[in-house]
Amino acid sequence: MARRLLVTVLAATMTLLALMTAAAADPMTAAAADPLSWRHVPVPPEVRPQAGLNEAVAFGPDRAWAVGADAVGREAPGFPLVLRWDGTAWQRHTLPGIGWQGELLSIAATSPTAVWAVGRDSAGGARLLRHDGTVWRESRPPSGVVLTKAVAGGGETWLIGSRDGAQVLLRWDGRGWRDLPVPPGAVHGLHILAADDVWAAGATVSGAAVSHWDGQTWQQTIVDGFPRSAVGSVLAVSPTEVWAGGTAGFVGGPVGRPIPPLLVRFDGQTWNRATVPTDFGGITSLTPTTTGALGWVAVSRSQKWGPPGSYPPFVSGPDLLAWDGQAFTGYDEPTVAGEGDSSLLRLAPVPGTESVWSVGRADGPEGTFAPRVLRFG
Repeated sequence: MARRLLVTVLAATMTLLALMTAAAADPMTAAAADPLSWRHVPVPPEVRPQAGLNEAVAFGPDRAWAVGADAVGREAPGFPLVLRWDGTAWQRHTLPGIGWQGELLSIAATSPTAVWAVGRDSAGGARLLRHDGTVWRESRPPSGVVLTKAVAGGGETWLIGSRDGAQVLLRWDGRGWRDLPVPPGAVHGLHILAADDVWAAGATVSGAAVSHWDGQTWQQTIVDGFPRSAVGSVLAVSPTEVWAGGTAGFVGGPVGRPIPPLLVRFDGQTWNRATVPTDFGGITSLTPTTTGALGWVAVSRSQKWGPPGSYPPFVSGPDLLAWDGQAFTGYDEPTVAGEGDSSLLRLAPVPGTESVWSVGRADGPEGTFAPRVLRFG
């Protein structure tokens, strides 16, 4: 009896050691065993060095798109890059008939058969691509407009850009792009709930600004009046809960001092600054949970003050902040061999799940950069 028990214990121990060894050899397996963590997801090996991703959109656990640029050199503009997630791995997607050099800046979709990507070629010209569920094709961009971002929501698709140096917003009406009024200053991000319910994040000479469109006019509020503050992401949970994130303003300071993040919250009456568990960095993305509540905040170049007297005076801060309705929990991005921290983090929720993608670019050796894809859940 004692011998049988000893054999059973030894077998269980060997099994556990084997599992631990396999997990150590394969960090993706170890990460997958813990769904409540952020893990690195590799890009296809054919994606060349000096590539980066700018934005992603997901339709479910087995379908997502990410866009950016590949083979960017010091004097080479690179080529537009499109990656597709098939539920198992990211695959590079070919772009037949698209031979220009440049970069895809943004992607948005109202459905898997109505996906838009905006970019810029090496001459500075606007580029607009559309995917109909089968193939990517070039679409004629609005005349004279330099495009920077595509945003979709509530069955709507809007474009952000400029014409002759002036801010423009354009709405797809099913047949073409139509100009809309714009709020004062610059618009960097939108959250579209409906054609007559749109929130815009941006900046004016007076500071960071959030504006609301009711289908007729914009109503704008300065949410942070400090010089050079700006917000680029906005998330409307309800008429009494709206969030906006970006960078706080600053005056003076030592050369190289990082800029503090700015996260503000509207309670239906006033905008108030929210506390985040990091001291410096820029909030680049806000993403909702499956219920529409704030779920995650991405902070690029996150840093905190180090211990008194330490040099350098800054230490790494949390890159990804989870909101539970009361407070934030900070998560560090996983370490990737041969690469540094991310310089850009853009979030994309996976509909119907608690999973979230983060795409961007990370520091590489000797001043280079590399595409970075992370996933939670």
